[in-house]
Amino acid sequence: MAEDPHAHIEELIAEEHRLWELESSGHASDSDRARLAQIKVDLDRYWDLLRRRRSSERAGGDPEQVGLRDEGTVENYLQ
Repeated sequence: MAEDPHAHIEELIAEEHRLWELESSGHASDSDRARLAQIKVDLDRYWDLLRRRRSSERAGGDPEQVGLRDEGTVENYLQ
């Protein structure tokens, strides 16, 4: 897990934008598309982490004790 989730999210977003530019210009490779799909999952996991940490803090818990959940849990969560 990244030391600073906010900074990691910003890095992922910057990479995502770069890859979307390649895709929109028709220059993306299969590995670029695979990386883009992985970035989507990683962003979902880190946004989930931030939401859960905020919730823990509001409930009086220690947000640092909240860890990153696995891909299957985050991606298959039903709202």
